[in-house]
Amino acid sequence: MTSALQIILLLLAAAVLVVTLFRSFNLPPVLGYLMVGVAIGPHALDLVPDPALAGHLAEFGVVFLMFSIGLEFSLPRLYSMRRIVFGLGLAQVLATLAVVMGGAVLLGLGWGTGFALGGVLAMSSTAVLSRLLAERLELDSRHGREVIGVLLFQDIAVVPLLIMVPALSQPAGLMAETVGLALLKAALVLVVVIFLGQRLTRGWFFLVARRKSSELFVLNVLLFTLGLAWLTELAGLSLALGAFVAGMLIAETEYRYQVEEDIKPFRDVLMGLFFITIGMFLDLAAVLAHLPWVLGSLVLLLGGKLVLVGGLSRLFGTTPGSALRSGLWLCAGGEFGFVLLVQARGLLSPQVEQVVLTTLVLSLMLAPLLVHFSDRIVLRFVASEWLLRSMQLTQIAARSMGAEKHVILCGYGRTGQHLARILEPEGFSLMALDLDPERVREAAAAGEPVSYGDCTRRETLVAAGIVRAHVLVITFADRAAALRVLHHVRALRPDLPVVVRAAEEQDVERLTEAGATEVIPEALESSVMLATHALALLGVPMSKVLRRLRELREHHYGLLRGFFHGVGDSSDAEDEAGLPRLHAVTLGEGAHAIGLTLDQLALDECGCTVSAIRRRGQGRARNDMTAAPLTADDVVVLLGTQAALAAGEELLLRGAQE
Repeated sequence: MTSALQIILLLLAAAVLVVTLFRSFNLPPVLGYLMVGVAIGPHALDLVPDPALAGHLAEFGVVFLMFSIGLEFSLPRLYSMRRIVFGLGLAQVLATLAVVMGGAVLLGLGWGTGFALGGVLAMSSTAVLSRLLAERLELDSRHGREVIGVLLFQDIAVVPLLIMVPALSQPAGLMAETVGLALLKAALVLVVVIFLGQRLTRGWFFLVARRKSSELFVLNVLLFTLGLAWLTELAGLSLALGAFVAGMLIAETEYRYQVEEDIKPFRDVLMGLFFITIGMFLDLAAVLAHLPWVLGSLVLLLGGKLVLVGGLSRLFGTTPGSALRSGLWLCAGGEFGFVLLVQARGLLSPQVEQVVLTTLVLSLMLAPLLVHFSDRIVLRFVASEWLLRSMQLTQIAARSMGAEKHVILCGYGRTGQHLARILEPEGFSLMALDLDPERVREAAAAGEPVSYGDCTRRETLVAAGIVRAHVLVITFADRAAALRVLHHVRALRPDLPVVVRAAEEQDVERLTEAGATEVIPEALESSVMLATHALALLGVPMSKVLRRLRELREHHYGLLRGFFHGVGDSSDAEDEAGLPRLHAVTLGEGAHAIGLTLDQLALDECGCTVSAIRRRGQGRARNDMTAAPLTADDVVVLLGTQAALAAGEELLLRGAQE
């Protein structure tokens, strides 16, 4: 027992020190865990007397990682991205498997070894790339959607690969039987659990949640996850498959977000132990002895996946610049590659294992650098990218050309749109920038003053007329992106007032130091407005209420800083599908609604209402035209939930669709 405690303490101490160091340099913590494993492993300091114990702990890291992937397995999301996920994603995995298998056969390693290596090398890092996309505000860009779609399919592909790779070590005569039986078992488990388990899962979690005990809820999540993992292991399958199924079942319930938050600490800690055990396998002496093979494999991995992903992306209709960006983002290895490498140990010789392991580690180290320089690489090698960039900037400049003393809105989400509706009736001209192409298309069709552009780029702000602007408002609560915008604003227009939205009160000081004129922290401002209304209802004179409100804001909410944290401070995520939204529908020739009035259409029976109508040749959509018959090329702006908007659009266009 003492030995086990010593091992755990050693792993935790080393992990805390190294991950803290890697975080300070903004490097992926995965690399820190791997370095810890290398240092304390049997090929270096040999500080772990019983590596098998650490390996058993690490298995639970894989279990909780697969559980998290199951939680993200949303059928509606997969359906909305089906062309990328099951088109580009499937093609990338199959092409990588085929190329690596062909190379392995040529080198005399055999097709089974090639299949295992292909699965290992096909993976990219979901954890690293999704974080970088969010930080760079590129989730809604064309290459961002492709990267997320391919990563989603890779996560799904891990499930059958975890079943098939271990079976490849069986004798040739039993291999087909073993793989077929394993896939049949997996299919039966998935069918039974998904069709019978959904209702049972929701009912059971409802009973547990009614007790209103966070301790009981977490214990139930652990029992549910590990219990299903144990059942799949009894069926001759992997623990990871059971955990994946458990995540899928909970993903379709209303408890998904709470479970995700509760399980995250277990997942991160145990995944850290998994990567430490992976690092223990790395033999630096063997790596140095085979250094040419390592460097050659690294070049082949990065170059090969870059060409594969970029070429496939072009085949799916992406522009050369976006295709090259997708290739640069996805060419490195990923954490699931390590998971599959452990499963394939019986198929690989020690030399091949060391070369592949080192290649994956080095590619993960290079991934953030490739992403950082991706724009420069694209502009250097893709001539058309300059033209597309200049056209985008020209469009923004054309919209802002006649604007003087206008307001620049950085971000045109819910907050930006609400702000625009308040400012425009006062006669202020607006110029909004947003990176969501669907939102920009819909809003621009309704006559909204928004263009597609990255407000964190200097040239985009110049095109938006920052030298003539009266004020700039950052409507999103992303501190890193806001700091980049402020840096460019201070270089271009030091005198320009900037209002910034902040998520937390601790961001206020940092943003103010960076040059923000006013910072509006969401939590504090909502408290101020609640207090204002409460004081008025309590009979406090309005002059005193307004004076108190002015004092709070003049002191930048200093009187409200700090609060006592409680159990309920973490808020649950909103269900976006149930919230009302706007949707612009253009009436083409032959549309059912042409010649009819809104009263005749009875759109309210679909659950949506008409917010405004824009007629051809006019500017913004107006809400004073709802009594006139609709004509061709009218743009009808609907308000309602996602389902109601779909029904309303079908009613408007039914004549054109039949």
